[in-house]
Amino acid sequence: MTTAPAVRAGSGWSDTQLLHALEEVVETELNRHLKAAKEWMPHEYVPWSQGRDFDGVMGGEAWSPEQSKVTEIGRTALVVNLLTEDNLPSYHHEIATLFGRDGAWGTWVHRWTAEEGRHAIVMRDYLLTTRAVDPVALERFRMEHMCAGFQSDNRHSVLHSVAYVAFQELATRVSHRNTGHHCGDPVADRMLARIATDENLHMVFYRNLLAAALELAPDQAMRAIADVVTAFRMPGHGIPGFERAAARMAIGGIYNLRIHQDDVLQPVLRHLKSLQLEGLGPEGQQAQEELGLYLDGLEAQAVRFDERREALLARKAARG
Repeated sequence: MTTAPAVRAGSGWSDTQLLHALEEVVETELNRHLKAAKEWMPHEYVPWSQGRDFDGVMGGEAWSPEQSKVTEIGRTALVVNLLTEDNLPSYHHEIATLFGRDGAWGTWVHRWTAEEGRHAIVMRDYLLTTRAVDPVALERFRMEHMCAGFQSDNRHSVLHSVAYVAFQELATRVSHRNTGHHCGDPVADRMLARIATDENLHMVFYRNLLAAALELAPDQAMRAIADVVTAFRMPGHGIPGFERAAARMAIGGIYNLRIHQDDVLQPVLRHLKSLQLEGLGPEGQQAQEELGLYLDGLEAQAVRFDERREALLARKAARG
């Protein structure tokens, strides 16, 4: 964890004050990230020899589901993951507007965007080359999703946005990794593992920045954490048919309440010691209490989901 500069600004911090106060932390984390990140080439993860022409102007073969070795749940998750990555221009606009384009903040924003751009490139090339997805339906979904754009749920506050991406980057990493495990193709599994490595480094950047914000402005940061955790939605929630796809992914073990609780929320909150943090003012204490109560309720929901999922899978196994 990087320690924030010892700067104070009355009882509360404006976004502008926070951006300036955290600049040194951003620079430190950026340098750490650049040392840890490894260059990789999207084209090296695509089995180009499997490719052939589609129907249309090239006069090739029309797509059909049996042409792919990817499982049905793998196809659903890959499409959701790709369409989420496709909205990168909207995400870039959001964070560049909030964090700025100058100094260490700006350098990070552009670096993050460049690294994230690889993910959509390699996933789309893989899906089309291996005929894992209907190319016409995929393009129509992409157009609809990107034309709708993306607007953050997080009040356009620096601390809310930092808190959101700390959890969201880990959620995306987990979703990619679990998709690889369930897709039935070792080539896709290797590709998604490579993407997940990027997402994990991005999570560490934002998690460490959030830890510094907790030292700098503990009450405001705790309020942001509680707000984000209790109202969390994945950035791809606007994808056409997202709720149906998310339900399939939940049952299929890609991403569900249990995974969200155990593999996303708890690791970040434990690292930050969010529920153990002392010395908070009234606002921070209230946010901390809300967070604890919410997590208790979420655990109860996750237990019920686990029971329903196990019963459903048992019925399917009995029929099969």
